[in-house]
Amino acid sequence: LSEVSFMNNQKQQKPTLTGQRFKTRKRDEKERFDPTQFQESIVQGLNQTGTDLEAVAKFLDASGAKLDYRRYAETLFDILVAGGMLAPGGTLSDDMTRTEFCLFTAQEDLETMQAYAQVFNKLIRRYKYLEKGFEEEIKKLLLFLKGFTESERNKLAMLTGILLANGNISASILSSLYNENLVKEGVSAAFAVKLFKSWINEKDINSVAASLRKVGMDNRLMELFPANKRSCEHFSKYFTDAGLKELSDFARNQQSIGARKELQKELQEQMSRGDPQKEIIAFTREEMKKANLSEQAMIGIIWTSVMSSVEWNKKEELVTEQAIKHLKQYSPLLKAFTSQGLSELSLLLKIQEYCYDNIHFMKAFQKIVVLLYKADVLSEEAILKWYTEAHLAKGKSVFLEQMKKFVEWLKNAEEGKQKKTLPASGSKCLRSIFVLVAAGKTRNFAAAFEVCQQTV
Repeated sequence: LSEVSFMNNQKQQKPTLTGQRFKTRKRDEKERFDPTQFQESIVQGLNQTGTDLEAVAKFLDASGAKLDYRRYAETLFDILVAGGMLAPGGTLSDDMTRTEFCLFTAQEDLETMQAYAQVFNKLIRRYKYLEKGFEEEIKKLLLFLKGFTESERNKLAMLTGILLANGNISASILSSLYNENLVKEGVSAAFAVKLFKSWINEKDINSVAASLRKVGMDNRLMELFPANKRSCEHFSKYFTDAGLKELSDFARNQQSIGARKELQKELQEQMSRGDPQKEIIAFTREEMKKANLSEQAMIGIIWTSVMSSVEWNKKEELVTEQAIKHLKQYSPLLKAFTSQGLSELSLLLKIQEYCYDNIHFMKAFQKIVVLLYKADVLSEEAILKWYTEAHLAKGKSVFLEQMKKFVEWLKNAEEGKQKKTLPASGSKCLRSIFVLVAAGKTRNFAAAFEVCQQTV
């Protein structure tokens, strides 16, 4: 028993360490966030350099090796913009030293703002890790706009426009301007005027369009206004009166594109449901009138809807057969919106583009065109125009080769139409015209028939 008791005591005893203390590793220690000393250093340096922005850029470059820019990025940008740390709402903190040499105290002109943009550009190029923090700073500053004076807002707007034009920040920062309070009080729209003016002055409207599309904001410009003023007319008048007609035209175009996408989606759904084509045609005509769309624009929308309303076979040899069957079904719809030569040409270009972009359709191009010619959707004039001069560069050699024999046939038919006198075998010519018309091969041989009548 005593042996068992001894064994249990041995098991219960645990080893202990005495006289040793573990040091916490330095990386595990959390430093207390205290921007006071950092702000003092930056402010002192700015006060010494004054308005010499070249000297400011050099000072900031050198200070990055000694000061913790990564940890105090927000403090750094607050000082460079407003002269000191900003409290929530945009007011300056009272308990810290400020500098009078910052963006908000600079002259309010484009040249000065361009010089300040260079300071920020050089700083971020030197310390790449500041990029994200800088974008966050601009987003924050836009939310604080009501806390700034009109002059401060103007300077910030011009600077932001220049930075956007030169790709120093992403257009996603503009999301801050859609803040309900800023929009309601007209601050967002007024700020946008200054911003877009400096952006377009620095680059052009194409730069604006590309940047907005990249972040999905090309259709959100109307949101700069309250809901009761969110119309194309109000937007157009506001920005045109402010000297930004290019921007109002862009917004109008985007609105139109948005409406077209909605129309295309609705048409696609109607086709997928199998709605009668008479109803689809009536609906399309009404929407075309409402949106003030040309027939050329409309045929493009219809083509895309028709081709998107079905799931295509992945095998090249089967997809052509499927396409012919599908397009034959919807040829009355296509015919209803190709009453003009330009509309026919627009449709041909859409077909070419589609067949090029969807590789399984590359060999189907000629068969689709011939089908639509037989269905009286496309005329020989439009096909010849496309072939000789109006085709796209996309897949040009492939599609022209496919169409070569058919075009030769059409050209021979055209030459027959244009002759003022018939050859000795005039009766044969006349019979040929009758055969072509009866077979539905053309809708333009009536003129040739009249020529034959006059000359026989």
